[in-house]
Amino acid sequence: MSDGAPAPHGRGDHGRPPLVVILGASGFVGAAVSARLSWRDVRLRLVSRHLPAPPPGPAPAQRLVRDLTDPRQVRECVADADAVLPLVLYAGRGTWRLTDDEATARAVNVGVVRSALAALAERPPRRVGPPPVLVFPGSTSQVGPGPTRVDGTEPDRPATGYDRQKQVAQWAVEAATADGVVCGTTLRLPTVFGPGRAPGVIDRGVVSTMLRRALAGQPLTVWADGTAQRDLLFVDDVADAFVGALHHPTALAGRHWPIGSGQGTTLRELFTMIAALAAEHTGGPPVTVESVPPPANASAMDLHSLVVDPSAFRAVTGWRARTPLPVALRRTLDALAPAPAAG
Repeated sequence: MSDGAPAPHGRGDHGRPPLVVILGASGFVGAAVSARLSWRDVRLRLVSRHLPAPPPGPAPAQRLVRDLTDPRQVRECVADADAVLPLVLYAGRGTWRLTDDEATARAVNVGVVRSALAALAERPPRRVGPPPVLVFPGSTSQVGPGPTRVDGTEPDRPATGYDRQKQVAQWAVEAATADGVVCGTTLRLPTVFGPGRAPGVIDRGVVSTMLRRALAGQPLTVWADGTAQRDLLFVDDVADAFVGALHHPTALAGRHWPIGSGQGTTLRELFTMIAALAAEHTGGPPVTVESVPPPANASAMDLHSLVVDPSAFRAVTGWRARTPLPVALRRTLDALAPAPAAG
């Protein structure tokens, strides 16, 4: 399944399973990827600012608490890695609405990647085989408010601080790949949602937020007419995409690959589905879905439709989103809400 570089079915140094280092392993995506990889023939090093939960599978896992904004601590974590997944995300304010000069956000969204690349550049070259693999999580919204369906060939015009930071980190990965430091690639993610795949891991995205509101009997609000479309991708499918990228590192190296379901859902349709699911669970009437004016800090991307054509990534890896939206929403609701009491 591998194309030659270190991957879950390859071997690391001295014939041992490859060492995969996940930075941000206690985060929403990081925990899901850690859980998936724990069933593969790998060694895991799970690193986060909070102690990562033990993954469910049999793969040996070292769990570390580190400050990943400290380059020295990043170096310690990745120095002997066969693959690095920097799945950290700045969420100090629970939002992606960042300014370009926000130092804390930059230290996480850009600095951690740069620190990992610098540490890997210090390693002596491998005598045999390609350099270590690095798979970075970008964002489909890096293209900016132009196209409404993206396949990875569009020019990038990032319009928000968050997307500009993602772009800078992606450029660093591409430059390090060109220099032979890593075999690096970027998977650009759409709207990701689902249950947390480890104790204490919470999805703070729009889907889970609205599910919680609906379960609490609160109305759901959409900005403007709610016709902006989103590509909604279940977190387990995201985890499978990262595993797939680790199996095909050289074929994917040096560029970005948007991943998604390939289907667009308007926010009004999404919120109406959420209201109906919550009502089915609680036995009460569906909460209302109300239109409100966008707030003053809304960006052009907030009202812009964006759907992914993932065919390029699928052609290389065979990956596809396998969880239908209604199933994914129900699984997310089941994780958020206790089972109703028996009558």
